[in-house]
Amino acid sequence: MEGFWVFVGSYWWLVFPLGGLVGGGIKGLQEWDERRRKDKIELARIKYGQTGQAPAGTAPPGRVTEADVQRMLAEHGETKRRWLSYELDVAKLIDYPLMSDIRESLTVELHRTMRHADALKPDHPKELLDPERFVAYRSAVQEFALAFEAAEREARRRRTSDFTDSEREVLARAKQLLALAEDRGATSAER
Repeated sequence: MEGFWVFVGSYWWLVFPLGGLVGGGIKGLQEWDERRRKDKIELARIKYGQTGQAPAGTAPPGRVTEADVQRMLAEHGETKRRWLSYELDVAKLIDYPLMSDIRESLTVELHRTMRHADALKPDHPKELLDPERFVAYRSAVQEFALAFEAAEREARRRRTSDFTDSEREVLARAKQLLALAEDRGATSAER
């Protein structure tokens, strides 16, 4: 042990170049993680055929029909409904905690795209008959749907794997108690 401290005392200046290497490595890992997140979103776009171009069967730019507007509003509403099912259902929240964990980059991206789509949603559907406004809204809704798909896939993949065994036991117990509380056949004493 004494030899270690002699070495450290003699070569203390190595802290500076090694610190730079460690810092560069950490920055490289952060950049890699960001590229990985963007690649996941891009793969989802490719997989679901949403490459930023107008989907097949929609009106060409310059001509927007009420059916196009209703389709986009319905897609926005359905994606929002699916997201809300994770937020309002406690059992789903226990099973898929990533969907509400704002520390995760995919969840942050989901909330960012949802706010953007909500901000572009008009008060009255007829406002979307303007082609420029419709294209902006459609892009925002598609980004929201893709971000939701990516976050949901990752949440289903990871489930509760980020938790320790004891934390998983607590979550399983909470889920059992929740099921008992919702069981109409259970007595009031059991609830």
